[in-house]
Amino acid sequence: MTSIIWIVAIVLASFTVAYIGYGRYLSQFVDLDDDRETPAHKYEDGQEYVPAKKPVLLGHHYSSIAGGAPIVGPITAAFIWGWVPAVLWVAIGNPLIGAVHDFTSLTSSIRHEGKSIGYIIGEYVGERGKNMLLWFAFLLIILVAGVFALVIGVVFDAYPAVATAGVLYIGLALLFGVWLYQLNLSFIGGTVIFVAGVFATVWVGIQYPIAFFGEHPDGVFVLSETAPVFIPELLGSANIAAWVITLLLYGGAASILPVWVLLQPRDYLSSYLLYTGVGGGLLAIIVGVFLTGPSAAAVDAGASFDIQLEAWYGFFGGESPFAGALPLMPLFPLLFLTIACGTISGFHSLVSSGTTAKQLNRETDARLIGYGGMLGEGLLASVALVTVAVVAVPETPDGGIALALPNFAQGGGAILTALGIPFALGEVFMALVLSAFLLTSMDTAVRLGRYMAEEAIGTPETSVQEYGANQYVNTGVIVVAAFLLVASGRWADLWTLFGGANQLLAAMALLTVTIWLANWDETKQLVSTGVPLLIMAVITIAGLLWVSMYQVLGGRLLGITAEAETSALGIGSAIAQILIALTLVVLALSLLRMGYGNLREMGRIGDAPAATDGGDGSRDDD
Repeated sequence: MTSIIWIVAIVLASFTVAYIGYGRYLSQFVDLDDDRETPAHKYEDGQEYVPAKKPVLLGHHYSSIAGGAPIVGPITAAFIWGWVPAVLWVAIGNPLIGAVHDFTSLTSSIRHEGKSIGYIIGEYVGERGKNMLLWFAFLLIILVAGVFALVIGVVFDAYPAVATAGVLYIGLALLFGVWLYQLNLSFIGGTVIFVAGVFATVWVGIQYPIAFFGEHPDGVFVLSETAPVFIPELLGSANIAAWVITLLLYGGAASILPVWVLLQPRDYLSSYLLYTGVGGGLLAIIVGVFLTGPSAAAVDAGASFDIQLEAWYGFFGGESPFAGALPLMPLFPLLFLTIACGTISGFHSLVSSGTTAKQLNRETDARLIGYGGMLGEGLLASVALVTVAVVAVPETPDGGIALALPNFAQGGGAILTALGIPFALGEVFMALVLSAFLLTSMDTAVRLGRYMAEEAIGTPETSVQEYGANQYVNTGVIVVAAFLLVASGRWADLWTLFGGANQLLAAMALLTVTIWLANWDETKQLVSTGVPLLIMAVITIAGLLWVSMYQVLGGRLLGITAEAETSALGIGSAIAQILIALTLVVLALSLLRMGYGNLREMGRIGDAPAATDGGDGSRDDD
């Protein structure tokens, strides 16, 4: 059998060459200059524009973009098509497409006052294009919030100890924010105390696991064995549904707080989970393969340091162990939608231009945070692939891929036994890693959705617009709509729909930075962003049409390609998913047409004069 070390070796070799070579080239290409004042300093307000130390900002950015998607996507893809297609798409696509997307989204934003991608495209194609992209992003945000809340609910249901640890982790982040920004106490001392506290939550969780409803092992504190009638079941569990509702309410509340209260301290603390999960996982893989192997307890759980997944399950995934629970899923275009984060993700453009650009201390920090951060996410994706590759998949998996996602924790715990960490402790720790980053991405998404709605509405002129611009109202809309979208709980539809919307937004972000580069200097080459733009636009439009027409309309509504929905909530969820998918496709085609017209007209960017300063605009505060 093939050793798991090959997955890590392929990805590490590709990323190292890319960061040293292509990352350096791109930094010179966009003329990063520390003498140029960043928006964080120029518009510092203590609320949104706040200069951050490089490690703090890297922690926030890395945690926000990495989240749980680069874990969930590669796992899902490996279960459907095999581990080889998943590894190749991460190793090749990440440095050439995804890291370019993140880096240029960040640099274009810092040259436009830290404004969003929507604002930037509006500068060059007009207000209509800006609003279209902002509403496009707003719809994606709803999908992100709902799908991520569902995955966290699955993890909390499978590991009640992680539910306890997750609640304590949020509490520690709130206290760390007070420590840093209200009490002005030692940053290093606080790091030692609160990072240690985060790791201690794993032990506390094991001792005092919690759940809302259902039957659980002895020792789990359960609120009630039976759920109230108003709590629906998601993936066959009222406990999962209760956690999803709770998590969405948390995400809405967290998105309204100032960034120093929860976002910055939580993301900084969670970065240590990420570093430990990725770094510890990579070290354990090397030690385990060449020296120790897994522990006896891990072997008893079915773990091995040889890859136990097949390299190839067929173009349609027909030989997958989950084939019986899946619709027809062609590798093209669905592989490239399934591994959304880990290779390229449009959500990253919202983070880069929505929060990170407002906190960047120096321009040269953008190479590590933008390009390097995306490569770091690819490493997380490779570790995720390894964790499921080392654990045998049951011949008749119960519950489909969604309920198999906690295999990441089981495989991760098995790998960590190579370092002498007890299997049970390592398993809960890896589950906490997954849930912590999903939490980070979820409430960051709701916050960004609020930004998108407020920016699209602008200065309210009617009572309806005043309601829409109200942070409590637009946050409520996101939370309620997110729950409706995931109400069906059908993983093959939900994840590919999210992935398609996410990747299509990435294409729109690449369109935006391509137009910016063309407007900046007519001698700038557009291959680095233009080719990825074309690839992602074709793949994602085809993918969204397949998911919405074949899987959702043909299956869940008409009952032709799959079993039809029967509940009113499920039917409403399916209709909402189709409407969102088709709306995203129409918006994307319109933006592509507008972008093409602007690039074609008068050579590159219409009759607008080329700028000479990288598109650095002046901010109108009136």
